Amino acid sequence: MKSQNTDDMKFIWIFLLGSSLLMAQSSTITLTPVAEGFRQPTDLAHTGVDGDNRLFVVEKRGTIQVWDPSTETATEFLDIRSRVNSSANERGLLGLCFHPDYASNGYFYVHYTNASGQSTISRFSRSDNDENFADPNTEKIILQVSHPFNNHNAGDLEFGSDGYLYIGMGDGGSGGDPGNRSQNPTTLLGKMLRIDVNTEAAPYVIPQDNPYAGQSDTLPEIWALGLRNPWRFSFDRQLNDLWIADVGQNDWEEINRVSATEGGLNYGWRCYEGLTRFNFAGCNDDVGYTFPVFVYPNRFDVGCSVTGGFVYRGTQEADLIGKYIYADFCSGIFWALSQDTDGQWSNERLGQFQTQEFVTFGEDINGELYVAGIGNGQIFKVKSLTSTTRDWDKNVSWTISPNPATHHITIKVTSDMPRSSQACITDVMGVVVREFSISSESTTQIDISDLPRGSYFVRPSDGSGEGHIFIKYE
Repeated sequence: MKSQNTDDMKFIWIFLLGSSLLMAQSSTITLTPVAEGFRQPTDLAHTGVDGDNRLFVVEKRGTIQVWDPSTETATEFLDIRSRVNSSANERGLLGLCFHPDYASNGYFYVHYTNASGQSTISRFSRSDNDENFADPNTEKIILQVSHPFNNHNAGDLEFGSDGYLYIGMGDGGSGGDPGNRSQNPTTLLGKMLRIDVNTEAAPYVIPQDNPYAGQSDTLPEIWALGLRNPWRFSFDRQLNDLWIADVGQNDWEEINRVSATEGGLNYGWRCYEGLTRFNFAGCNDDVGYTFPVFVYPNRFDVGCSVTGGFVYRGTQEADLIGKYIYADFCSGIFWALSQDTDGQWSNERLGQFQTQEFVTFGEDINGELYVAGIGNGQIFKVKSLTSTTRDWDKNVSWTISPNPATHHITIKVTSDMPRSSQACITDVMGVVVREFSISSESTTQIDISDLPRGSYFVRPSDGSGEGHIFIKYE
């Protein structure tokens, strides 16, 4: 999340943009609301257990809710509000991940700020009797790091495919890293950490292949240096690349991508902000900084705080596969970053969705992508608008044209349907705006000229099936 001291006006700007979800004409995705009523969600996670479709929603105040898509209900999984300091803008319960062997050991890990303002990494255990409940009395504190200021706490943590726990740490706060902590090898602030938590004899041990293991001048937990506020990072579940979205200071938001096996890198802050020199006191180009693969300007019409996402590896949105999907917290713009066979990077704007303050992405067990709005407590599923055919049920397929549309849409059923069915058009909040009948091998034209601009869904009236998305232009 962005620095409190530099961004008050930017948060006001977001508020003034309006109170309804808007979509730019160039959108190629839509955000489908799937759950609501959460209190300042800060992270989304799944257990990693095959067949477990639940999504865990972290709330800033110190609670975790578990949402079951089969029942569309949420229950409280963990409450540690008495231990969490969430009073400042960037403090609170900030991150969650599950142990690779969660199915057998029931361990999960959280990243929160405690009463003293320390970044705290702790392990908890689920209940032996209820998979939707965790025992708050099972806490094992793994690591605590003090901060000189209340911002730039980062907050993410993830297990790599190597079984080790990776932790993103902010630079300690204020603005401009006044203590140059990101470049200081004797502090954990402004670093990516890598530790082995597969031990009961100690809170953690240092992996033998950590780049600074055994060195006296650098803390052995450090995996990489030179980060400002890596609020969200992720591993590509297919290629195992590490993606780090590092929130910028004044001019540049940056995205880093490296192989997950590349340790000992220096991402440059505060010597560089993005690709530009920021404060070179105590810096040296001979260090060999690792620069971001992409930057975008911190500017009113683009954004002011990058929200890192995931490389999409699901199966439902073919046009997004292999692309790194991310957004900006301030502007609500979504992008897809990808690299072609010649090594050139392409950054595709997917659309703009305003007033939601999208703070975190998350995957479900199948790799489908979700995003949370911290301001309104909603969880959305990210969907592509470019696919024109979806299964209505196992035996029926159909198309909608034109898409995008202006005055009317034509729905064509292209395979056998057992009987005439009732269908409807709903807006993104599920409100029905049209009802009609549709039957096998038929073509139905529907007037949509009076509908406001936006995205809509055509679905069976009985609620079965996921439906088809189309976009209406004026």
